[in-house]
Amino acid sequence: MATAKTQDFTDDEIFLADIAKALSHPARIKIMKLLSEMNACMCGELVNLLPLAQATVSQHLKELKRVGLIQGDIDGPKVCYCVNVEMLFKVTKDFQNYFNNLNKGEKISCKTKKK
Repeated sequence: MATAKTQDFTDDEIFLADIAKALSHPARIKIMKLLSEMNACMCGELVNLLPLAQATVSQHLKELKRVGLIQGDIDGPKVCYCVNVEMLFKVTKDFQNYFNNLNKGEKISCKTKKK
């Protein structure tokens, strides 16, 4: 069985990959958008707004919460979810830095690359 060799990567690279993986499903992108528009929301409200089963929405919420993009407060038998604004700012800054650093390299396309 293959194992991930995360020791070969920096903490920043692992962090960005984990966030990218969490955002790699369109339902999670939509959930983030809905939560940002509503400030806070119960899982049942999200189920009514998405073409997904309650269990599927719960799994997507669990993944977003695992990476810290959202947080949930227990309100009786329900959980009220909202965007973790501090984490969102960190992720935005980290991805901006990552892409800015990619643009610093020499501009050689695959077609003009010397062999």
